[in-house]
Amino acid sequence: MSDDTVPTEADLTGATPRRRPKQQPLDIDGHRLSPSTLMMGHGYDPMLSEGSLKPPIFLTSTFVFESAAAGKRHFEGVTGKRPGGAEGLVYSRFNGPNQEILEDRLGIWDDAEDALTFSSGMAAIATVLLAHVRPGDVIVHSAPLYAATETLIGKILGRLGVQWLDFPAGATRADIDAVLARAQAAGRVALVYLESPANPTNALVDVEAVVAARDTVFADLEAKPPVVIDNTFLGPLWQKPLRQGADIVLYSLTKYAGGHSDLVAGAAVGSKAQIDLIRTIRNTIGTITDPNTAWMLLRSLETLELRMTRAGENAARVCAFLRDHPKVEHVGYLGFLDPGGRQADIYRRHCTGAGSTFSLFLRGGEAESFRFLDALRIAKLAVSLGGTETLASHPAAMTHLSVPDARKQALGITDNLVRISIGVENADDLIADCDRALRAV
Repeated sequence: MSDDTVPTEADLTGATPRRRPKQQPLDIDGHRLSPSTLMMGHGYDPMLSEGSLKPPIFLTSTFVFESAAAGKRHFEGVTGKRPGGAEGLVYSRFNGPNQEILEDRLGIWDDAEDALTFSSGMAAIATVLLAHVRPGDVIVHSAPLYAATETLIGKILGRLGVQWLDFPAGATRADIDAVLARAQAAGRVALVYLESPANPTNALVDVEAVVAARDTVFADLEAKPPVVIDNTFLGPLWQKPLRQGADIVLYSLTKYAGGHSDLVAGAAVGSKAQIDLIRTIRNTIGTITDPNTAWMLLRSLETLELRMTRAGENAARVCAFLRDHPKVEHVGYLGFLDPGGRQADIYRRHCTGAGSTFSLFLRGGEAESFRFLDALRIAKLAVSLGGTETLASHPAAMTHLSVPDARKQALGITDNLVRISIGVENADDLIADCDRALRAV
């Protein structure tokens, strides 16, 4: 508005439209568009950014309001006075164009109503837990979990008097019922937290059984403890836990979503009501992802299906080679599950692919594992997974070093376990690399 323009009633009341485009249609004449197609433009109108084909990076700390009334209205959303978040852009601790476009696109993969992004996977986990937990509460979780998640629950939240009870990833419905009943007797159950497949054993959790147990044990509660699941290992391509009844799905976007080992970020997806509760905490403590990282993730989502598909195909070939090698005790790969076993039953009901990250159990212990890792030439010795390159690590001595030895043994995190994340290299080259490394064991 120029200085000599007479303001309209809309200007004075702040009733100006939000500077965001109408969403692309999710279908064309009844044909539903796939996520891989929608990643190319959903949530972004080039005409709002000088016709730029790709969204610019909005490197700004704050945003100019259309009017004072608009500023008030936006802050009502930010502070939670009016549910649903800000109607417009406010301040980069709360929202931003890059983050909002990214969140629109992330929700599509899981058929979720809403999504939030965070500065890391652990920032996402911590923010979700803080949104639900009060001093003295009980958290029920599957085991094993990523070591930092266990530390957050057991040690950091433990300082606030939060207790925890767990059940093994492969637990039956009866086992889960029993743990939830014990938790209910111990105090207010804040949430049920799952990680499936489990890190680093690749064991699957029966999400449908967990949801059914939750609904039964807490049938008399109007607001039941939400079921939250870390879906980093298989999602969003090979597993969609909202379909099994989970309430909130978490991701380390550092992994497959980012996919190039050049960023750190996290996400939570779920119903609008669940996400709005988490949004209030994120707005307060500032765990949102930054604009540059959000822009990089928008780039990565365009090739997510291609990268994950290639990595999954490579993993199937590499695991087939490793499976019968005389120096290999066992390959914890979801494509090799006993057809008549419980894990295979969960896999059939929950998953559409075996993934590209697996556990390799060598014959021997730490010394043999270290010799194998040190002899690799294509695979890089590094923690993380889901990148374009193949990575290998030793969980007991690295990512899960802080876990007490007795608990590591109980969870199957042994000294002969090597975790491998297969990338998009040539599969024959990866097999040759593993063959050479195994000769050093």
